[in-house]
Amino acid sequence: MDIEELLAQYAAGHRDFSNLDLQECNLSQANLAGINLSGANLSLSNLAGVNLMGANLSHAQLNVTRLSGANLAQANLQGINLNVANLVQANLRGANLVQANLIRTEMIRCDLSESDLRLADLSGADLREAQLRQANLTGAMLKEADLRRAILTIATLTHATLTGANLVEAVLMGADLRYAELKQVNFYQANLNGANLTGANLRWVNLQQANLAWSDLSEAKLSGADLSDADLSDANVLNTSLIQADLTGANLMRTDWGGADLRGATLTGAKLYATSRYGLKAEGVTCEWVDLSPTGDRTQVQPLRQDEIAAFFSQTIPTVQIVVDTHLNPTTHAALAMAYHRIAQQWSELGHPPNLTLNRRRTCLTFTAPSDDQLFLIAYLAILPFRDAPPTHRNLARLLQTVQSQRVDQLSVRTLSRIQTLHTHLSRLAEQVVNFQPFRNLPRALFFQSPTQTTLTNIRQQSLTLHQHFLFGKRLTEPSLLNTLKSSAGLQVPSPPLPSGQQVLNFMKTMQYTDG
Repeated sequence: MDIEELLAQYAAGHRDFSNLDLQECNLSQANLAGINLSGANLSLSNLAGVNLMGANLSHAQLNVTRLSGANLAQANLQGINLNVANLVQANLRGANLVQANLIRTEMIRCDLSESDLRLADLSGADLREAQLRQANLTGAMLKEADLRRAILTIATLTHATLTGANLVEAVLMGADLRYAELKQVNFYQANLNGANLTGANLRWVNLQQANLAWSDLSEAKLSGADLSDADLSDANVLNTSLIQADLTGANLMRTDWGGADLRGATLTGAKLYATSRYGLKAEGVTCEWVDLSPTGDRTQVQPLRQDEIAAFFSQTIPTVQIVVDTHLNPTTHAALAMAYHRIAQQWSELGHPPNLTLNRRRTCLTFTAPSDDQLFLIAYLAILPFRDAPPTHRNLARLLQTVQSQRVDQLSVRTLSRIQTLHTHLSRLAEQVVNFQPFRNLPRALFFQSPTQTTLTNIRQQSLTLHQHFLFGKRLTEPSLLNTLKSSAGLQVPSPPLPSGQQVLNFMKTMQYTDG
């Protein structure tokens, strides 16, 4: 069949031209919408500007075919061979390209938005400035593809292979790249804001000046990656491998990277405001200074000596621990949960509910703090449901007063200023809690009357016991001895002495503050 006959039959309403052999034909600018050319051979043909909207070209041969400006929107191109074809500025929006072969195909400014490219082979393809919004590239092969300035917003690239691909200035906002093979990809100045890169292989990748804010890089492999001046603010970098990565000048503000492996990494000039540094592997880190200013403007630069780096990047989570000298039963558990819920509604400083550790003798409540300077406030609020709240509060106030009056010469001006701020805040809290009733309409169990011990642990693993009830640890002692202790204490046990001056000093000196 020649071209004239095909066009005549198409005009007469015939649509099935499957398995037709039309190599080197010229169908430029023809209107063949909805045609069935499945299995056909149109290699080396000129189909520039052709309208194949909704057409069926599944498993067709179009190698080295010219399709520049063609309309293939909603077309079925499953299993098609378009190797070395010219699809410059073609419209393939919503097309089915599952398992299509597009090796070294020219697709500059091609529109592939919402297309299905699962398991397609685009090795070496030229996709510069192509539109791939919401495209499905699951398992696709994009090895050494050119995707400079391509738009892949909310595209799916899970398990895709992009080894050696060029994505300079590409836009991948919200893209799904879970477990993708991205080794040696060039993401220079790419926008990966909110992208999911969980478990992806990003070894030796170039992410210099890339936008990775709010992205998920948990469990990803970034060994040897260049992240200099990249924006990772608010990103999830939990348990990520950053061995020998370059994070010079990177924005890591509010980044959650607990468990990350930073061995041999470079972090000089990194912005670390409000970034926790818990459980990091930091052996061999190079870091001359970090920026701790809230806006990343270097107004709060902290120099780091070589012998300080490991401690700075290997810290523990600040905690408030309340140990109750009795076990927790279901009724008490419900009352405790509701009490803390009411406290958190009134004072946001309490944050998340505690972690519970239970055994036959005791109940341990552990509250995590976002930073050291929240420890005292959380302790003040966390003890509220218990009978030991007043003596614990008194010890808190006395401790801060003692430090201010007796340790002026051994603490920095900034630390003393922060202590004064904490003292002021605690005084305000004291006024606010006078009429607060966390147990209103709730059962008040004996659990909350039991002796307690409250301990703070800061980032540098320094601990400070704020209060320990006189009878703490003696609940299961010999009955006659316990009665003697109770009678001698008159049940109204005074607050125990404050921790030693050196303990308090060590605790205060090792605290890390998040603001001025």
